[in-house]
Amino acid sequence: MNNSPVLVILAAGMGSRYGGMKQIDGVGSHGEPIIEFSIYDAYKAGFRKVVLIIKKEHKELFEKALTDRVRANGMEVEFAYQEMTNIPEGFAVPEGREKPWGTTHALLACKGVVNEPFAIINADDFYGRNAYEVIYKYLTTEISDDNYAMVGFRCTNTLTDNGTVTRGLCEETDGYLSHIVEIQKIAKQGDHAVYEDGGEWKPIDDDALVSMNFWGFTPKIFEELEPIFEKFLKNNLEKNPMKCEHVIPTAIGDLVAEDAVKVRMLSSSDQWFGVTYKEDKPLVVARIQQLKDEGLYPDVMWK
Repeated sequence: MNNSPVLVILAAGMGSRYGGMKQIDGVGSHGEPIIEFSIYDAYKAGFRKVVLIIKKEHKELFEKALTDRVRANGMEVEFAYQEMTNIPEGFAVPEGREKPWGTTHALLACKGVVNEPFAIINADDFYGRNAYEVIYKYLTTEISDDNYAMVGFRCTNTLTDNGTVTRGLCEETDGYLSHIVEIQKIAKQGDHAVYEDGGEWKPIDDDALVSMNFWGFTPKIFEELEPIFEKFLKNNLEKNPMKCEHVIPTAIGDLVAEDAVKVRMLSSSDQWFGVTYKEDKPLVVARIQQLKDEGLYPDVMWK
């Protein structure tokens, strides 16, 4: 196995809550999207190859808005395509379905494209450079086929004032992930996090860690996810044909519960922020500009 780590970015989402292609929506002073800051941070941390998981019809948009510029400055770029019809034999896409199958399915689109240890992130989350340095070190010194990693963030630092969010709530034991559950409606209440449970809002511990889809894997993950995704389709496709989806935290939670893998819990000293809703954008624009003003990023990147 090639030991040069790869950065994989989940960029095929529909952006229904945001109302558009937030993956390449500009937030920097020169129209840079969040994803470009992520690639820049990864490059500074040591990564030299990025794989973007996108819809095939969006390839030209990504090339014009991002990848031509990134390639010209030393980062190798490849694409993996999340295709609705790429599902296990014996299953069919329900007529009229437009919603993708979720991040587990997106990750499986990388099988055969990614053959190295890799980190995977969301396209619309700003994680900070330290997170890439931490995961790069793990991928180059500790990663193995049964020892993965996750960079976790405090739940209260990952919320928005503009609506609810979905997060993978984590528990750890002796530095390893022991349990993770996907919670779909987490909201900000003052300086605290709460989640909806049967119409009632309940508190989440202020120090609770959540997954922001910042994982470290080897290619072994693909064969581990395939039966999980097939089982998901078997159990859910008939019940919820238009909207059922499977996500990476749920898949990893199953593997951890079965003692099939161990997941090292890593943390970053940087502050996360992101764009879930259109209303989040002004704050992100302001924070990006502040980081430029502080000299953490050049006014024009890739110079």
